[in-house]
Amino acid sequence: MKRESSSLQTAHASDTAVVDYPLSAATADRTPVMENMLARARAFAEPLIADEKLDTGENTLAHADAVAAIVAKMGGSEAMQAASYLVYACQHLNRPQEVIAKVFGDNFAALAVETTKLVRVQEQARSASQGHHLAEGAAGAQTENVRKMLLAFSRDLRVVMLRLASRLQTLRHAAASKQPAPESVARESLQVFAPLANRLGIWQVKWEIEDLSFRFLEPETYKLIARLLDEKRVEREGHVEQLRSQLESELQAEGVRATVQGRPKNIYSIVKKMRGKSLDFAQVFDILALRVVVPDVKDCYAALAWVHSHFLPIDEEFDDYIARPKPNGYQSLHTVVREMVDGKPGKPIEIQIRTEEMHDHAEHGVAAHWAYKEAGHKGYAGVWASGEYDAKIAVLRQLLAWERDLSGGSQGQGLFDDRIYVLTPDAAIVELPQGATPVDFAYTVHTTLGHRCRGARVDGAMVPLNTPLSNGQTVEIIAAKEGGPSRDWLNAELGYLASHRARAKVRAWFNAQITHETVARGREAVEKLLQREGKTSTRLEDLASQLGFKSADHLFEVVGKDEFSLRNIEVLLRPPEPAPNPDDGVQIKKPRASEKSGKGGVLVVGVSSLMTQLAKCCKPAPPDAIRGFVTRGHGVSVHRVDCSNFRMMASRDGERVIDVEWGAAKGGEAPVYAVDVAVEAADRQGLLRDISDVFAREKMNVIGVQTQSVKGTAWMTFTVEISDAARLTQVLGVVTAVAGVRSARRR
Repeated sequence: MKRESSSLQTAHASDTAVVDYPLSAATADRTPVMENMLARARAFAEPLIADEKLDTGENTLAHADAVAAIVAKMGGSEAMQAASYLVYACQHLNRPQEVIAKVFGDNFAALAVETTKLVRVQEQARSASQGHHLAEGAAGAQTENVRKMLLAFSRDLRVVMLRLASRLQTLRHAAASKQPAPESVARESLQVFAPLANRLGIWQVKWEIEDLSFRFLEPETYKLIARLLDEKRVEREGHVEQLRSQLESELQAEGVRATVQGRPKNIYSIVKKMRGKSLDFAQVFDILALRVVVPDVKDCYAALAWVHSHFLPIDEEFDDYIARPKPNGYQSLHTVVREMVDGKPGKPIEIQIRTEEMHDHAEHGVAAHWAYKEAGHKGYAGVWASGEYDAKIAVLRQLLAWERDLSGGSQGQGLFDDRIYVLTPDAAIVELPQGATPVDFAYTVHTTLGHRCRGARVDGAMVPLNTPLSNGQTVEIIAAKEGGPSRDWLNAELGYLASHRARAKVRAWFNAQITHETVARGREAVEKLLQREGKTSTRLEDLASQLGFKSADHLFEVVGKDEFSLRNIEVLLRPPEPAPNPDDGVQIKKPRASEKSGKGGVLVVGVSSLMTQLAKCCKPAPPDAIRGFVTRGHGVSVHRVDCSNFRMMASRDGERVIDVEWGAAKGGEAPVYAVDVAVEAADRQGLLRDISDVFAREKMNVIGVQTQSVKGTAWMTFTVEISDAARLTQVLGVVTAVAGVRSARRR
């Protein structure tokens, strides 16, 4: 949606370039002159805006003239009217804050720049809602955020009043030119500006904004009610004038100096009442309405007493807003009465009774209590009139009350103190805590965007990531395709994060990374163990379940933390063999007669002629330190002393452990033993061939090979025949020298 204020037409682009307003030394050195402020402001702005049009089609200078007039009627001073022109001159200046401050003072500069910024923000928000066809719920949230953002800019009430006046003029121009206002403008006017005017008690502006907005949003309904009002307008106005004259003269006769006038008809309020109470047009009480204005409060009640004594009051329609003012300070007596016509009750008439001061407040709200001074070395400064109550406090109360309306009545800190509102590049409004940075913004938009945030543009300019944001700024995040947050973001002294929620997300990311690394480390250790044991087909989830874990990741995590020994997994994978066959684990040696006698390989110390067998789990070979374990019915199983299975069996059945030793070779030929060699290497073509060549050159017979490649790493298990383990150590040193081999060890 195009905005309603100071947007240049393409046709005038060459004539309306942004200018660098000259600052003379005299201007820069002296205090801004405050006399003739309105004329000076208009003369300052006229060369910049006289020939341009707003996107509504209205001439910008004419719009500023009308806004100044509306501000004057609302109670704004000459200085505030002057600000109406400076707002539209802002976009034509390279350094608006500096230029306007030099010429008119700091307060004018702040007002003009803040109001211009708010205009731009609202225009972008309307464009976003139109361009993205927001769903009903999202559109409602966007409208509420616009309201909140308007409030966030409202530390200075002048911004609010200027925006109200500008929006009213935009609607007036659309009506006068018979060009319908864009729906987004009309809806925002009805849902944002009219309620704000109501909260501030500026009813004349509220009613007109409501009627004009409703006229554009529901033209058929508006025309119907207007026609119904016009059909009997002459008759009704004659009747109202008769009642007005009668009431005024009768009150004067009673000693009450009263001014009685017919009340204006607000079409939108009539429609709301008809819809809210399911009434017909004829049943709406305030179609016939009078307003009585008297000097003081006692006269209000005297006039009420006279009215109730001469008309038939409708009790349920009486409200005493003098004794119980509305939250926005509105005071008046409201009553609905009926005339008696030929002894029968006639049409209802609403009568409002109030003092001059109450009427002034009702017409202009807080603006009626606001005064300005336009002199002094500090330039423009707003001064609040003292009187029955402090108007500044009244305004603040109304703005805070509206804030409570928006938040559903919740209490707590005001949004003025701890919230700001900024925009995404596509004009979605984002609410942030005061002091929030681009990193906070990124995490609020999306957690992943926060993690990958690497830079930011604020209003198109690159800024450091710890730059505090301000209301109305447009923030664009520059993100990496992958990656995570920086630990510096958690350092409070560096000021990267103001949001507790964003800080929690950063901590959660680092905690997840630590867990991920621990799990990966544990997984690698378990997978290596399975490869060494030749159990790579084992399902990891089944293994974890057998060990009492809920999932494989839980197992990997405790292994990665060194809280669970891999020996436990080895025991599960290699349980002791309670009844091995005599042939299991028999030493591998070349056939000879001595093999059948059981002599020459292993000797059982102190015992002769016992059957012995080499355990398959550790495959001992001379000169390994060995011990024997007496099995049930299958002789002595010989293990290496460092075998985990042997240690477990010895701790359980220590009495079955016996001493054994290697026997001397017989017949001149040394026996050979099968042992396993584990090799880890970077996988490459020809690796297996090169390692096999080493064993061949070293004259070691390879009788078995198992290989597996995982993520570029080759795991190999060679079963070789040796007669002396010391000789194997030398050969493994040669294997380690093969290109790509990381380790070679005996299992």
